Amino acid sequence: MTGDPIAGRMTRRDLLRLLGAGAGAALGTAAFSACGVGGGPAAPNGASEVSGGFDWRKAAGTTIRVLQTPHPYQLAYQPLLKEFTELTGIEVVVDLVPEADYFTKLNTELAGGTGRHDAFMLGAYFIWQYGPPNWLEDLQPWLENSAATAPDYDFEDVFEGLRTSTRWDFRVGSPLGTGGQWALPWGFENNVVCYNKQYFDQRGITRLPDRFDDFVQLAIDLTDRSENRYGIATRGSKSWATIHPGFMTQYTREGATDYRVENGQLVAAMDSSASIDFTRKWIEMQQKAGPTSWTTYDYPQATGDLGDGTAMMVYDADSATYPKNKPGASRMAGNLAWYPGPAGPDGNYATNLWTWCWAMSSRSQNKLAAWLFMQWATGKAAMAKAVAGGTYADPVRASVFDSTLKRVAADQVGYLETFETVIASAKIQFTPQKAFFDTTMNWAVALQDIYGGDDVASRLRSVAKTNTSKVNL
Repeated sequence: MTGDPIAGRMTRRDLLRLLGAGAGAALGTAAFSACGVGGGPAAPNGASEVSGGFDWRKAAGTTIRVLQTPHPYQLAYQPLLKEFTELTGIEVVVDLVPEADYFTKLNTELAGGTGRHDAFMLGAYFIWQYGPPNWLEDLQPWLENSAATAPDYDFEDVFEGLRTSTRWDFRVGSPLGTGGQWALPWGFENNVVCYNKQYFDQRGITRLPDRFDDFVQLAIDLTDRSENRYGIATRGSKSWATIHPGFMTQYTREGATDYRVENGQLVAAMDSSASIDFTRKWIEMQQKAGPTSWTTYDYPQATGDLGDGTAMMVYDADSATYPKNKPGASRMAGNLAWYPGPAGPDGNYATNLWTWCWAMSSRSQNKLAAWLFMQWATGKAAMAKAVAGGTYADPVRASVFDSTLKRVAADQVGYLETFETVIASAKIQFTPQKAFFDTTMNWAVALQDIYGGDDVASRLRSVAKTNTSKVNL
């Protein structure tokens, strides 16, 4: 979901710069993919070729290439790769691509059909772009083949919202959770609230608001421009990544949806009464209690202000704020805490998430070896070791959360409780559709225009009309 430059060690803040400042590359990827470049008949699924009993050494002697971007997950696993090779006899060559160029590189390779990289890191939203042209291997047949999948892999141990968020049948109007399994969730982040506990304690604020109206008022009350202090930091830049963290989480909780299905077609619902009402409040909150340069803000600025003690709350990825509380990481280290944010009027805690996954190229020539690597990387044992290192904030497996994260994050006030509150309702809350990046950036531009003075209802009607025209192509 998270930007200091790479300086020997990637921090969580670096992750979502890919989704913010690096969104231009992502948008280019989306447009390229949506045209179907590199599409055509699907390559044969490799799972049917694997027979006999399961054996980790079935592909011993094989070398696979994997594509990654420098990231806390990647760093946590790098020391463990030798264990995979010892277990399987498979050599892994890792090619790292800087985050701003990652999806451009991946898109170009997949479109060319070279199969150079057997497996690669993939954000779940990109499944909607890379799946339709037949660039991705369907992993469901692999999961169902006992000759290829270890008996203790236990895919059901992966949180349901993550499994649902990586399945789709690519049909207009179909929900997530249908169709093939296009990726294995590897790490993720819930979009919730982190706050300056030290300042809250000084003010005697012990009850955190559970309704959005009260949350907005608290943010306003916390703001004092003369003291260089403001209430709430969220993203506001001209990027699809502005929509997916706190905005989409609270938007969904308040009962609004991005699209509805009518006669088998998607109709944009950004202009519904629920959306208009929520958007008006969200923008008022930015104007009265947000950073004065909100329209330039991505996660690095938002979390940076939290760490510096300028922003009193941040509504964004939990794993983007998590590192700020580590000793020496920020001025406010040790003084931050988390809570789910306001519930919806009906008490729901629907939460939008981002997940990094492992996917396989449909053109790979080493599918069994790639599959063994992917199931090892997302398996219980390796994930528990990675999480124990302290930088891998949100494991995708319930067993690893219980056995390891509860111990590692025990001193992070509210973090575990927040996770447990939202996890049952955490999933991708967007309607899947192939023009996601383009249409969601349009939505972010509309928010900027409203912030600048445009009428809420008329501007949302305009963006809804534009987006409806794009999502059914």
